[in-house]
Amino acid sequence: MAGVIAVANTAEIALTAATAKTVLQVVAASNHPVKVKSWGVFFDGVSVTAEPVQVRLLRQTSAGTMSSLTPVERSITGVTLQTTAQHTATAEPTAGNVLAAREVHPQGGYQEIFPAGDEIMIGSAGRLGIECTAPANVNVRAEIVFEE
Repeated sequence: MAGVIAVANTAEIALTAATAKTVLQVVAASNHPVKVKSWGVFFDGVSVTAEPVQVRLLRQTSAGTMSSLTPVERSITGVTLQTTAQHTATAEPTAGNVLAAREVHPQGGYQEIFPAGDEIMIGSAGRLGIECTAPANVNVRAEIVFEE
C-alpha cells in the first residue's frame, strides 16, 4: 500500500420497501489489497415513526449487475487508482461474510470510522459491499473511504 486515500460515494439511490439492494461495492485490483478506513450510509426519510433500515457491510463473492462508479482520490498525489467501484445493484451479488449489521433510522445516517490498525482489509480482487433493506421506500447515499 502506498498510502493513497480515496473515496467511493454514491448519489441518492432509491430503496424499494422490503427489498435488499447492494448500494455500493468496492473491488480491489488483482494483487492489490485495500484497507477500508470508514464506511457510511445516509438516508433522507421524513417519518419520525418509520422503522429502521437494515444495513449490512459484507464481503461479496460475485459482482452482481451494477453501474460503474469511479472512486475519487482524496490525497491528491496524482496516481491512478487501481480500486474500482460500482453501485445500485439490479441483480444482487452473492453475499459472503457479514462484517457489520446495523439498524439505522431512515431520517438519519450511520458512519463507522476504523481506528488505525483495526481497518477492514479487502484482499486481492476481493469485494466489499453495503446492502440496505428498508421497510418503506427511502433514498440513501453510501460511501466507503479506503487506502491503497
